[in-house]
Amino acid sequence: MPATDILFRPFKIGSLSVPNRIVMAPMTRTFAPDGIVGEANAAYYRRRAAGGVGLILSEGTVIDRPTSRNEPGIPFFHGETPLEGWKAVIDAVHGAGGKMGPQIWHTGSAVGLSGWEPETAVESPSGLLAPGTPRGSDMSEEAIADTVAAFARAAADAERLGFDMVELHGAHGYLIDQFFWNGTNERPDRYGGATIRERSRFAAEIVTAVKAAVGPGFPLALRVSQWKQQDFAARLAETPALMEDWLQPLVDAGVDILHCSQRRFWEPEFPEIDGEEGLNFAGWAKKLTGAATISVGSVGLSGDFMAAFSGESSTTSGLDRLVARMERDEFDLIAVGRALISDPNWVEKVRIGDSANLKGFEVSSLAELV
Repeated sequence: MPATDILFRPFKIGSLSVPNRIVMAPMTRTFAPDGIVGEANAAYYRRRAAGGVGLILSEGTVIDRPTSRNEPGIPFFHGETPLEGWKAVIDAVHGAGGKMGPQIWHTGSAVGLSGWEPETAVESPSGLLAPGTPRGSDMSEEAIADTVAAFARAAADAERLGFDMVELHGAHGYLIDQFFWNGTNERPDRYGGATIRERSRFAAEIVTAVKAAVGPGFPLALRVSQWKQQDFAARLAETPALMEDWLQPLVDAGVDILHCSQRRFWEPEFPEIDGEEGLNFAGWAKKLTGAATISVGSVGLSGDFMAAFSGESSTTSGLDRLVARMERDEFDLIAVGRALISDPNWVEKVRIGDSANLKGFEVSSLAELV
């Protein structure tokens, strides 16, 4: 195992201070009956805090809209009882010395793994699941305004409950990302347009509303991706100039941290410009906007994160590449996903160099909260 001291430097932004650079990535678990998290969920997150994770990002938790989730076990982040459940979660994490933010979400027209269908029609920019694939209905401007307000209320609730920051899910082909993507946004109004800058208006309005709803020092992260679950090869920005057009208005609106999701963190975003060892997505986002960035993508897995579902082990594979990129200050934080599902102590084991006792990821762990 390489020396990993670089991963264990403190980090501060706004009111958030964390002891190391390792983030628990948001991972949907669907263990929230009736949308309510309980003692098992609180204990799950508490174990990761006790295991040394610097910052925990919750699984996606949805806003107050009729069809904001695409699986029945996804938790709500609205309503008295669900919010009481999240209060217990953050208290448990703080009790273990951890820091945490909820990931606030709307799934749009994306289909869940189980194929579950909500009782009312799903909503999206243009009633599309993917290019040329209809699903649900296009959102009216009133629905858009109500959705923006629902995101802001959820963020305000996160601050009120005692969370340390909040993240908006704007990636992977869900609602906010569906507005970014020309394949799912064919709107003729001000929320559409030929350019990525125009199609970013919806996200920018959400960011502005969230920042107005929370205190000035309360950090706001936005998760973004080029790829979509509907199309792994999709790219919103083929050049650095287009990436700047996409991301800079969002940072200007108030995003403090860009959480840049790619399938393999070690792959360069624009190899034609800076080569095979060039900056990854988070590196380019930081260079172009000056915002703090989180990188993520198959950390601790020897290959693509999708292989984890077929039994890919969570090991220290790739840590040498991660350390090298952190040492050159390419990005600020690194998010770890599958490796933490089976082993809540993964971070501490990496810190002390205990590679022999790292547990491998097991697909069976997806069926329970280990």
